[in-house]
Amino acid sequence: MTFFDTILFPFIWFDSAILVGFEWLLTRMGMSDTSGWTWVLAIIGLVVTLRALLTPLMIRQIKSQRRLQMVQPELAKIQARYKGKKDQASQKAFQEETFGLYREAGANPFGACLPILIQMPFFFALFRLLNSAQSVSEGRSEPLGLFTRELATKMAESDIFGAGLTSTFLHDQDLSAKILSAVLILVMSGTQFITSHQLMRQNMSPEALNSPMARQQQMLIYILPIVFAVTGVNFPIALLIYWTVSNFWTMGQQFFVIRNMPAPGSPAEAKYRERMIRKGREGTGIQLKNPNLLSERESAEAATEAAKAGQRTQPKSKKRSKKR
Repeated sequence: MTFFDTILFPFIWFDSAILVGFEWLLTRMGMSDTSGWTWVLAIIGLVVTLRALLTPLMIRQIKSQRRLQMVQPELAKIQARYKGKKDQASQKAFQEETFGLYREAGANPFGACLPILIQMPFFFALFRLLNSAQSVSEGRSEPLGLFTRELATKMAESDIFGAGLTSTFLHDQDLSAKILSAVLILVMSGTQFITSHQLMRQNMSPEALNSPMARQQQMLIYILPIVFAVTGVNFPIALLIYWTVSNFWTMGQQFFVIRNMPAPGSPAEAKYRERMIRKGREGTGIQLKNPNLLSERESAEAATEAAKAGQRTQPKSKKRSKKR
């Protein structure tokens, strides 16, 4: 067992238990344990189960992102107020105001990335599990989790459309394996492009879309499918099936999020509000922890400005205002 496998040990066991569980269930329903379709359905079941279990984390991530976007103008004001102030007292006040804003908004700056970090070990474990099936079946690698050598051998001996599930585009001469791998790589790259393009064009405000960061993301829309195509030729068909199914899940999930939880100021938000008006409902979307936070801060800011203006134009007494 490698150091990487040791780190992923609990996640590999978890993923292998789901995969083996679906294989056991499908064979008990009458499907052959050496049929490629049994393993395809087991992989699909694994993807759906894993992504469904992680959905609450995804929703939490989206809510954190939306709330951070909603309070971004207020955060910019705080940053401008303390710009150039490097003394300890100013830095402490800046942190207190910033985290106070996050607390009132119910936003966590780390909440947007934490769910992704939690998901990564599960997907790395799944990648390792499916990518090692051939070497495990041949005895070149130790079995991982509950995915025994017997089960790895059954997967290696199974095929769909004449292509073995452990075959790769680059390392197998079988024409069926090359054709199926190429189709899966194209579909995988296409779904990745559609997902990224949909996110950029529908769920970003015009200001955000014209920012330098957005321009870098636009480049990634075209670069990532190429990266998937280049690296995909080395992956077994079983792993390409997992990746393609996962991309379809992501595409559908993102469509739901953009439709029902759009980013502030985006075209998707305008369409969301139009739908709510047609249904006679109020399109509130995701709310801050304190729904009146922005209006309260705006009122407080206006009151402060009025007080400053009053101090600058204090009335003079009649005696002082007489000409000498």
